Amino acid sequence: MTTLTRPSPGRDHDAVFHHPAVFYSTQEEYLDGVGEFIRADASRGRPVLVAVPGERLSLLQEALGADHPRITWVDMRQAGRNPGRILSMLQDFADRNRTGRPSIVGEPIWVGRTAEEAREATRHEALINLAFARRDATILCPYETALPEPVLAQAGRTHPVIAGSGGYRPSPAHADPHEVCRDCDTPLPEPADATVLHFGEQELASVRDAARQWAETAGLSPRRGTDWLLAVSEATSNSVRHGGGKGTLRLWRGARSVIAEIRDRGRMADPLIGRQRPDPFSAAGGRGVWMMHQLCDLVEMRMLTTGLTVRLHMTVD
Repeated sequence: MTTLTRPSPGRDHDAVFHHPAVFYSTQEEYLDGVGEFIRADASRGRPVLVAVPGERLSLLQEALGADHPRITWVDMRQAGRNPGRILSMLQDFADRNRTGRPSIVGEPIWVGRTAEEAREATRHEALINLAFARRDATILCPYETALPEPVLAQAGRTHPVIAGSGGYRPSPAHADPHEVCRDCDTPLPEPADATVLHFGEQELASVRDAARQWAETAGLSPRRGTDWLLAVSEATSNSVRHGGGKGTLRLWRGARSVIAEIRDRGRMADPLIGRQRPDPFSAAGGRGVWMMHQLCDLVEMRMLTTGLTVRLHMTVD
């Protein structure tokens, strides 16, 4: 792995959007690469969003000053618990700072992420390239070298450039974002046992009531149960409106969570649907999927030959 030193300040400003990955093994490498990137851009007067796991956040705050006026600090373990929430957070920051050429540090994958979370975070990294195309911004993404090798390999596919001791170099593995997203559509494992409910428009109310009772039995707290049920309601309603008028809901317990899976005959042509904040005045939709991401701890979507599969995960407190 490349040993990190301070990234070169002479970045190519002919390109509007920059999305480099940087690899690190130690705290010193993290401060040398990520910390100096933040320091340099903040010193230029640029607004900087730092969204990294809490332990890395504390390290950077100690080095750079937690009250730095140009830096916004976010604990990614909380804000990015569901990787599907991250993109809209980054876009919101960029929208608030359009005139200042915003810089962002986003670390969506850390040691301890589940394989399912890491896969959706990889999808997020690919979608950044679509969502920020032609925007005047920089997003630097750190990757710890202790991460599984397949995760590190995907970082090379989702980032056009890699930061290292010699500055920035093109990533030879960089791939089209749509290709990466298709590769993320791996088969979902089948549950050992699940409650199965078939529904159409006339059964929506009864299915929601059955899901509420099931969640209570499964041990969800009232607050978490309300969020989960709202997400399930949005997903089943979408099946009726956009998925051929009917669908199948399956409910089961995971090791630490409750899971709802909704299958229908719908299609989702735009991979950014649900990942970026929808326009409330647009007729294009997407509000329901965006709400699912905001409410759940993990959302997995798969486009199958038979239609769309959506899995909603909610951790049991």
